[in-house]
Amino acid sequence: MGLAVSPIERHLITSDRAYWALSLYPEAAEAGGCLRVPEREERSCNESDPERAATEAKRRARGKIRRYCAANRLNRFATLTYAGAGCHEPREIRRDVGDFFRRMRRELGTKAMPYAWVPEWHPGGHGLHVHFAVGRFVKQSLIRDAWGHGHVHIKLLSDLPVGSGALEEARVSARYLAKYVGKGFEEGREAGLHRYEVAQGFQPKQVQLVGRTPEGVIEQASEVMGRAPETVWQSSTEGDWHGPPAVWVAWAG
Repeated sequence: MGLAVSPIERHLITSDRAYWALSLYPEAAEAGGCLRVPEREERSCNESDPERAATEAKRRARGKIRRYCAANRLNRFATLTYAGAGCHEPREIRRDVGDFFRRMRRELGTKAMPYAWVPEWHPGGHGLHVHFAVGRFVKQSLIRDAWGHGHVHIKLLSDLPVGSGALEEARVSARYLAKYVGKGFEEGREAGLHRYEVAQGFQPKQVQLVGRTPEGVIEQASEVMGRAPETVWQSSTEGDWHGPPAVWVAWAG
């Protein structure tokens, strides 16, 4: 596998201390990493760029929720809204959603189940509503009763090739949730509160791989996965990339 290398990357790679670090998440069937140059990291550790920090925080949040959904095959997507004037208190909606998942687990007869949810401010001024994903079929009537505050909308996952499995479906759910997570960062209306929530105890396992080249760490990851990745992205193809040289790969389900 030959990856393109920019002049800047070629210069960095000449450092004797430079290495590639790749984080593989086998359950989510994806991996991402970058070139590490310790002396550059030491020089930049005290630099402050609020805008870039916010962009990185949003990127990390999207990545975490994408991997969580994929690893746990959260391929059922729904939205909860409030009746009447709606809910305009971020802390109140978090209490209500916590109660909702406790009631739903009780009705399903399970002590724990993976889920992810994201709040969103309604563009029409109706306050907050909630988007969530789970990895099992749940009757709409059960969801409605467990919610008890208004309306429930189940979204059919579309734009998927024929024969797509739970992993591909979960990735679609993750894209929806990641979009709303991004909006939460842009609006900045809930300072001090998490932009998304997930059930604890279901975080995907991470395998850390290191090597001298991106091809080397991707090859290591492919050995763990038992096959070559279906998708390979590299920062050298992005004209406005400002971070260290990076790669991201994903495997089909």
